Amino acid sequence: MILGVAGLVPSQQVSQKGSPTDADGGDWEDINENVVKSVINHGFKTVQVRVTDTKKNRKQNIERIRFLFSNYDMPMSQTVGNYGGGLISENPVIRNEAINFMKEMIIISSELGSPNTYLRPGSINKNGPWFPHKENNSKIVWDRLVNSTREICDYAETEGIKIALEGGVSCPISSPIKVKSFFDDVNSSMLGLNMDPVNFISSLDVGYNSTKLINDFFSLVPNKIWGAHAKDFKIIDSLIPHFEESIIGDKESLLDNVALLKGMEKFCPNGHVLVEHLPDELIPFAKKGIDKIAKENNITWE
Repeated sequence: MILGVAGLVPSQQVSQKGSPTDADGGDWEDINENVVKSVINHGFKTVQVRVTDTKKNRKQNIERIRFLFSNYDMPMSQTVGNYGGGLISENPVIRNEAINFMKEMIIISSELGSPNTYLRPGSINKNGPWFPHKENNSKIVWDRLVNSTREICDYAETEGIKIALEGGVSCPISSPIKVKSFFDDVNSSMLGLNMDPVNFISSLDVGYNSTKLINDFFSLVPNKIWGAHAKDFKIIDSLIPHFEESIIGDKESLLDNVALLKGMEKFCPNGHVLVEHLPDELIPFAKKGIDKIAKENNITWE
């Protein structure tokens, strides 16, 4: 497996509302030699490529990033587009804009040589693509997402680029069984899962037994996992259950990263594992935490 990072890129672009862009670093326009050196000096093998504008300086960005990754012997990483949550919008204009953005991301990923590009299901909540809304679990929204994703995957087949779906409790893809159902409904060999189990912590029962959650993914879609995002979570003392993201390896962190890494090693041995959602100053602590878990379980990074 390849250990990389979604971060360490200076964030100079406008953040996408409702998305942790700042914590994940800046835009592909900000990836330069200093960034690549920082990624390597932190002990990572690669860095995620985040795209805000698919047309601005496109040729120059592709050529620069390909040169830098090749020159520093870095495998090309997953790409992620800042297209918001429009794939399930009731407005067909917004929906088509999001679909076309994903098609542009597929072309960019192909030209970069990326293994996959990230698919964000979105939300009906206008405040952000990862915020909850009562309609997110409705059949009409599900059908919209299936239809949007089918069109994207049909296009992906022409370019040979895999589509890495991410889900979470606040969006239409809210559980392992819904991931499986979604794959069945879309029915595309290009569509797979970007494992990010923290997003699916839906209750105290799940929080205190994340092993079952993780193993459910590996059991239901073992051959459809394209990579993973690495982070952790903790339970906050409160009357109403509340969860917050935390640093891998912290004493309060609860995710079974052993189960996650062992499953990834078995079912996605050549995939990426990207540490994410942390400011630059905390990334080394997460790196230390995930390295410790890997070492204790005889898991080696590529």
